Amino acid sequence: MKPPFQQAETFLADVQRVLDANGRAVWWLGQSGFLMVQRGQGLVFDPYLSDSLTRKYAHTDKPHTRITERVVDPAELGRLGTINIITSSHNHTDHLDAETLAPLLAENPQARLVIPAANRDFVLDRLGSDAASHLTGLDEGNFVKLGEIEIHGVASAHPAVERDASGRCRFLGYVARWNDLTLYHSGDTLWHEGLVPSLKQFKIDVAFLPINGDRPERRVAGNLDGCQAAQLAKTISARWVVPCHFDLFEFNTASPDDCIKECERIEQPCRVLRNGEGWEILARV
Repeated sequence: MKPPFQQAETFLADVQRVLDANGRAVWWLGQSGFLMVQRGQGLVFDPYLSDSLTRKYAHTDKPHTRITERVVDPAELGRLGTINIITSSHNHTDHLDAETLAPLLAENPQARLVIPAANRDFVLDRLGSDAASHLTGLDEGNFVKLGEIEIHGVASAHPAVERDASGRCRFLGYVARWNDLTLYHSGDTLWHEGLVPSLKQFKIDVAFLPINGDRPERRVAGNLDGCQAAQLAKTISARWVVPCHFDLFEFNTASPDDCIKECERIEQPCRVLRNGEGWEILARV
């Protein structure tokens, strides 16, 4: 396994530095997980900071062998005490991990866990009934204001737009409007008919998009590949695209090179982070 760009105490010190300066930055936590801090508050998208999947599949024909070591212990991250919002885009463990979420919520009793409303029963079954007080459910086209942050639900297709009996989406992306910055975290998704119209209404500054692609031989639901991620960012006029969902598991990864090359070809700004690396995002000018 390779080490992250920053890890453990070094990573936490970098986050604390930005907090102390009342600054704004985002860090890649690995897979689809991101930490965003601004004005002393924290927003975490879809964190996976354990080895639960590696253990679960260790003696199967689909081992989840790690490529990169964990960036930070979730309890240590939680002890910063600044996390107000955590998201889970859907029920797959690398987006809804009890071993990650339980310590984060324990250290941040004020935090809201934003989930697809359709998944509430599943989430409580996985996390336990004590998590109920943290849950905020969303659906496609709905939004909620949590403190300074406004979060909108956008349907994702993984591999299709799946709904419960009440018509609510089981896979969501989230648009977070936070002061003068608008972020789009797609969760896991393929390109689908309603995606671009849903996003065009927002002026997206940063789009966090998966690039691991859709390969049936992996026997898991697929995602955008690097070229598609670049094209989607360009189509929705995103100021930046940040690729994710790679460099964690050997069987389900991709190089960011295709995304970088396509971004260069179509003149779409792209920022590739390494696990544990931060980026101090500037305001739109």
